[in-house]
Formats: sequence, C-alpha cells, structure tokens
Amino acid sequence: MNRGIAQDPRSARTRARLRGALLAECAERPLEEVGVAALVRRAGVGRATFYLHYDGLEALAVDACADVVREAVEALHAWRGRPDPVHAPPALTEFFTSLAPHAGLYRSLLAPGGGGPLGRVLSRDLRAYSLRERALAGAPDAALVASAVAATFTGILGDWLHGLLEAAPGEMADQVWQLLVALHRSR
Repeated sequence: MNRGIAQDPRSARTRARLRGALLAECAERPLEEVGVAALVRRAGVGRATFYLHYDGLEALAVDACADVVREAVEALHAWRGRPDPVHAPPALTEFFTSLAPHAGLYRSLLAPGGGGPLGRVLSRDLRAYSLRERALAGAPDAALVASAVAATFTGILGDWLHGLLEAAPGEMADQVWQLLVALHRSR
C-alpha cells in the first residue's frame, strides 16, 4: 500500500471500496480466481487507481483481512485479572466463530503452520502485543514467551482453517486458550 496517500479521506474511502469489493468477490470464488478487472469494476474505480493503492491482489487481501488480525490480538487479550485456565474469554470464541464467512480467503493467505502473508502480519502483531504486555507486567522471559504465543496461535489458527485440526469454534478457542495459558505460566 502506498503510505503517502494513507491519510487522505478520499484514499481511505477508495481503499474501503476495494476491500469491500474483494470480500464480495471472494464470497463468490477463491482469491486465486479473482481478477483485477472484475474487482475494480465491482468497486467502481479504475485499474490505475487500484495500483495506486496496492501492489496487487495479495496486498489488498492482506489489508482487507487486517481486521481479523486486530480481532485475534484483542480476543486473546480480552480478559483482566486471573484468567480461567480452561475456558477461553468469550471474545476468543466469538473470534473463531466469526471466521466462517471468509474462511476461504483466510485459508489462501494463512498457510498451515501459520505461514503466508496473513500469518506474518498476525504473528508480528501478536508478538508485539504480547511482548508489550509481559514487559509491562515485569514477567520473565518476555521476548521468549511472546514469540511462543505468537507462533502457537498463528500455527494453530492456520492448521484449523485448513482442516488439520477438527473442532467446533468454541472447542478450538478453549483448546488454544489452554495452551496459551500454559505458555504464560511456564516462564
């Protein structure tokens, strides 16, 4: 994305239209089958405008899925006090449940094991948040645990989206929560 135009309200509206058009296209077909021509037609913008904002469809797709990253990070930290070691916070269960409408798009950007462009963004943001929280709390080995939390969550999410882990959203939320609580307690 071109950062120089990021602050312009018109640019923000155009990017929002492009993101919405991409999500609508991906509801009808896999990302690999979406073309720039159909996308810009649906968004009501020109091809040059698309390339002014994004390097390609993958960059737009990652931007369109950025809310998922923010929701995941917030859901993992949506508790205060002493966490229940067995049951995930409701926000984490809601997060897993909310993935269904665009699961195909997420699968194309988040590989099994947590790789791919969305996996890189999720891992980076989750690690930074966890590191900041652990450092503020004075927890030992903040960097090590933050890396472990980011890798664990991103990998499990990728595997679950690709069907390598079979569980309903609520079950998956509880299972991943239990692992993350154990990681935090291990150091």
